Amino acid sequence: MIKCSIVFLLFISFSCMQTDAQTDYFIFGKNEMAEWITDGRELPSYDSLYYLDWPSPLFRKEFIVDNEVENATIYITAAGYYKATLNTQPVGKNVLDPAWTDYSKRIYYSEYDVTSSMVKGTNCLGVSLGNGFYNPLPLQKWGHRNLRNDLKKVGKPAFIAKLTIKFKNGKTQEIVSDNTWKFALGPLVQNDVYIGNVYDARKEIRGWNTPGYDDTSWNFAQKGESPGGELQKAFFPPVQIVKELTPVEIYSPEKGIFIADMGVNFTGNYKIKISGNKGDTVTFRFGERVYEDGKLNPLTTVAGQIKRKGMGGPGAPDIAWQTDSYIVGDTAATWFIPEFTYHVYRYMEITGLTKKPQISDIKGFFIHSNVRNKSSFSCSSDLLNSIQEATKRTFLANLVSVQSDCPAREKFGYGGDVNATSESFIYNFDMQAFYRKTIYDWVDAMNDSMFVDTAPYTGIEYCGISWESAFLITQYYLWLYYNDIEIIKELYELDNKWMDKAEQIHPGGIVEKGLSDHESMKPVPVQLTGTAHYLQCSQIMKTFAGVIGDMENEQKYEQLSEKLKSLIKTEFWDKPVKGEINRQTLFSTLLYHGIIPEKDLNAARDSLLMAVNNGPSGHFNTGIFGTKYVLEVLSEYVSPEIVFDIVNSTEFPGWGFMIDNGATTIWETWKESDDTYSNCHPMFGTVTEWYYRWLAGIKPDPENPGFEEFFITPHMPEGLEYVNCSYESPFGEIISNWRLEKSGGYIFEIKVPQGSEAKLILPTKEKYQVSLERGGEKLDMQAFKNQGKGFRLNEGDYIVTALPLKWLDAK
Repeated sequence: MIKCSIVFLLFISFSCMQTDAQTDYFIFGKNEMAEWITDGRELPSYDSLYYLDWPSPLFRKEFIVDNEVENATIYITAAGYYKATLNTQPVGKNVLDPAWTDYSKRIYYSEYDVTSSMVKGTNCLGVSLGNGFYNPLPLQKWGHRNLRNDLKKVGKPAFIAKLTIKFKNGKTQEIVSDNTWKFALGPLVQNDVYIGNVYDARKEIRGWNTPGYDDTSWNFAQKGESPGGELQKAFFPPVQIVKELTPVEIYSPEKGIFIADMGVNFTGNYKIKISGNKGDTVTFRFGERVYEDGKLNPLTTVAGQIKRKGMGGPGAPDIAWQTDSYIVGDTAATWFIPEFTYHVYRYMEITGLTKKPQISDIKGFFIHSNVRNKSSFSCSSDLLNSIQEATKRTFLANLVSVQSDCPAREKFGYGGDVNATSESFIYNFDMQAFYRKTIYDWVDAMNDSMFVDTAPYTGIEYCGISWESAFLITQYYLWLYYNDIEIIKELYELDNKWMDKAEQIHPGGIVEKGLSDHESMKPVPVQLTGTAHYLQCSQIMKTFAGVIGDMENEQKYEQLSEKLKSLIKTEFWDKPVKGEINRQTLFSTLLYHGIIPEKDLNAARDSLLMAVNNGPSGHFNTGIFGTKYVLEVLSEYVSPEIVFDIVNSTEFPGWGFMIDNGATTIWETWKESDDTYSNCHPMFGTVTEWYYRWLAGIKPDPENPGFEEFFITPHMPEGLEYVNCSYESPFGEIISNWRLEKSGGYIFEIKVPQGSEAKLILPTKEKYQVSLERGGEKLDMQAFKNQGKGFRLNEGDYIVTALPLKWLDAK
């Protein structure tokens, strides 16, 4: 019964998400029907053959324009990746397009204005194809996971496109992908998103995408197989080259080897000026670290931990390095830019050059989904600022159309990482559209009988509810931070069916299997964290039912929440916990999810504080979820001063320890790893959420989602002299700045955007005389007093001065 219902609802949710099904038919088939087209080759018959040269195909289509063009628009997507040109000019700025999805369910297309590239007379469209996640290598990650078996749809790359030209005389012309296009095999002879490219410049076809090129020897394109997914217009930020980096140093640790140090760890590719003898091979390897002798250490970025002969399957490399190769064609210097792949690296190893490259010969390209990046945080602590910079860099490095856990080893969209860090991402970037895409990825990934771990689906099914619940929890944060009610209405029926599935999998309420507080330094039972996520989902569904006006389900989920709270309380609070357990995660989970009765809060607070004090160096030893929880509840129930002292320390374990040991992105583990674990992993980046929520004090109000009303509750720990923070809310910029004055008092600068209201609550550890100004005019404090405590501030720019009474008395 559940199976039939969920399949039906998935169909319904697709039709409700957008009206793009009809729109897309008209876009790609209004007058001339666009077709999926590809080259004439068959895919290899055996896994080992995939590692041989398989040149990327080049497609071209000439057409004539006789009239004056008013505007021209191209609509294009691919199964795999594409790069398009019009009269040799790049079409748009997107790279690694289209976004990764389950191609059997949906495929996003892009729309580009190409009016400026059109010419009167003969024009030429050019398209090259890459494999992407549609035609991956059969690498057996960890010795047994093969994407060609695990992905729901793989196949030979193909594309579909339509160019619509509107003329000033009112007429239109359409150029569509069909079997009148011609193709040839290009110089990119191997391309893979994990282990990189091989580019043979000897096989370059000069002028192939220019009008008038003689393509008589080319073959006609063949109609390709549709991957089956619904074509929908991309509505989220595209992947683009967002920043260029210049090497800080190029050195030679050994004859014939050059290392370019880019200064920071990041995700992307590069361009390099290359010259040499025809047939010379220049090889690049990439890594996050170097050894003490200066040589490249690539071991934290090996795809799927494939590090020995035979582990990766027939034909696979013994070690699945991130690597590219360039075979010289012309002896003249030329720029090489790899396509259809991306790497995470700080260090680039180069072999095959006869002389050391100049700094000006290499540029790094930071590639990520180009999310709006207007929010900011800085303070008087250089260490905290370095942690913030590393955290934001880590987040962006893991946004390549999906939010990944690491951008080299897996590149997968794990739900647990989204659950842990989505609020942190939202505080730093505009994530509304990106996370909508993430939710739809989960709709496409889920099944009716068990939980899956990633979206898009990659065959992994052992982490359990704390991972797949990202489908629901991300919806909640879109509602809380953006007041996105439409996503709730759209998916509400499916949300209810998902909760039915959760009950079917965990009929007793307690979660008995799955991954718990990943990378905790002490054991954590999944019965604690998994059941807490089940509880969180039931509370979310109670909220959603209230939004929808579904009183029956609101009551149902209230009862479920109380049941799950009672079960967790009975198991983990009312009786001693047997066996070794991470007590920091234990007590922070209980407090974070509201499981501790009010009468026991003091005892729970004391237990948490003792657990933290007993931690290594008096620091946190928590994992993926416990770290988010402990940052919040230790601040709320004990003191943000204690959290600040931990965060602002370089002792192990901690963020400062990472920075003090050279990290420019956040590690996967508290302990430094130079041979296994990623050095660019978002999950411990939840510290940035604490910056915004506790040091700047900017918090959403669940009673008024989307920042129509919100809290500003800054905290000023001893040792911190100022905080400057802005958050881009749906209503506009919120500012919460403060600075310590010589008097011991504080000046607060507050900005409340138009249409919203802030509830300002200042710390009360000392008695202050508070004054309020707006636009240089002193205001009557009583008029702004909140009914509870603090002040209510409507739109405007405010200066709040808090002078200590003891200083005023002494004066």
